[in-house]
Amino acid sequence: MLLPAKAEVARQLRRYRAWERAMLASPADRTIRATFEDSGYTLCVLLGKRCAREAADAAERYLRSGLGGYLQEHAGRPHGSRAVRRGPPAKPRPVAEMH
Repeated sequence: MLLPAKAEVARQLRRYRAWERAMLASPADRTIRATFEDSGYTLCVLLGKRCAREAADAAERYLRSGLGGYLQEHAGRPHGSRAVRRGPPAKPRPVAEMH
């Protein structure tokens, strides 16, 4: 599993929080809102989350914990739709004959 550099996660999290404060101060400003959403998207991509709030929470946990703690937290979760098969290929099953 590839993990982002903590320095980059910290930088993006600071950027996200700064734009969050700006957006809350000026909710009608479309430029600020768009930049806030862009910063949230960047965090999502960086941490593999679907929601900016989840990504921000994950970034804070990642920065608080060591690498081992972060990996343990995500160890039991599936990482994709395909299972990785280890070992030799399975033998084909015999086809039942129909009479």
